[in-house]
Amino acid sequence: MKGSCFSFIIFLIFISCASQNVNPINKKEIAIATQRVGEGFYNAGNYTSALQNLLEAYETIPDDPYLNNSLGLVYLAKKRFDLAEDHFKKALELKKEYFDAKNNLGAAYLKQEKWSQAIECFEHVSRSLVYGYPEIPYANLGWAYFHQKKYEKADFYFNKSLQINPKFLISIHGLASIYLETGSHLQAIDFLNQELKKEPNAAILHSDMAKAYEGINDLSKAKKSWSTVLKLVPETSQLAMEAKKKLNDLN
Repeated sequence: MKGSCFSFIIFLIFISCASQNVNPINKKEIAIATQRVGEGFYNAGNYTSALQNLLEAYETIPDDPYLNNSLGLVYLAKKRFDLAEDHFKKALELKKEYFDAKNNLGAAYLKQEKWSQAIECFEHVSRSLVYGYPEIPYANLGWAYFHQKKYEKADFYFNKSLQINPKFLISIHGLASIYLETGSHLQAIDFLNQELKKEPNAAILHSDMAKAYEGINDLSKAKKSWSTVLKLVPETSQLAMEAKKKLNDLN
């Protein structure tokens, strides 16, 4: 582990030094390497370092669709949804049938509550015969319709997603959310009991279960579920903060 970290640091130093004295032929190669470093930081959850490296690469290769998509993802993570939208759009201008960018643009629209635009993006991706993960746009369609309170349509798309990938947690959580929003708390409990047997460490489903128990006023079981959430997620995560608040309110 120490050796790999050392190699990574040497790689960063190499890029930094090389970029200061480079001919135009190699400048693009260095930018691509810097992009890869930025994407590595993104995958590690270090969004500030990711953005720094990707923006540095962007100075040299601003018309690379994959770089624009990566920048969009970082801006999504940093909650700059307007900037994410801009870069996903640019990625699509540069590569028309770039389905990852199209789906990501839909996600940026979702974050900005632009439901109709989001649905248009996800429908486009879901119709593709070459996109490798159709459960994703179907789940996203479910969430778009959920936020519009069109629960029947949301249910349809969440189930369609689960027909492709029965373990897709985003869609399982989506169905549970429909039950909770429509007051079907007992149905939510039955559904979540089945799913938690398959995915016992799914913290988001334990939080759904806690809300379902709250809905039927079974506060003892609700507190137990919230406590389970705390055991499964990082202490500083948003879900952990929600669980702490709920436990404090229920005591």
